[in-house]
Amino acid sequence: MTEKLNHSILGITDSETVKLDFDNTSFKTVKYWAFRTMRWFGLKGFIILKSSKHSYHVVFDRNVSWSKNVKVMAWVCLLSQHKLLTKWFIMQCIKEASTLRVSQKKQKPEPRVVFRYGSQDNQIAEFLAYRRFIKNIVVRLQNENVICSKMLITKS
Repeated sequence: MTEKLNHSILGITDSETVKLDFDNTSFKTVKYWAFRTMRWFGLKGFIILKSSKHSYHVVFDRNVSWSKNVKVMAWVCLLSQHKLLTKWFIMQCIKEASTLRVSQKKQKPEPRVVFRYGSQDNQIAEFLAYRRFIKNIVVRLQNENVICSKMLITKS
């Protein structure tokens, strides 16, 4: 079971939370785009999560329609000219919802919050609650796997 979990990548997907996935980007640049986007679109607040070295996720706090979400993501892609963000954005458009990873991925750790600004009570609170829920499930499954493995060893 643990082996299967290690090969799985768990994420949170929805259409009402503006999210951005900046790979191969400095923290300073991510923070700049988070502030600029929040102010331009009135997104209330944001968190930045570090997903791996030079890779960050941004989650904004205001609930929006999918149409508005696409406009915001497209605006950032167009103005920043960030190729990896644009590639991620296109995949989100195909799915008609955006996803950010919350679990480990190969050698990359699970994303962790490294910066908070403004309102945190709406979409961010919901995102973080789902994140805790997923993490708790993973821990339970891993613990059950350990117990099952020990039972198998003792029965042999």
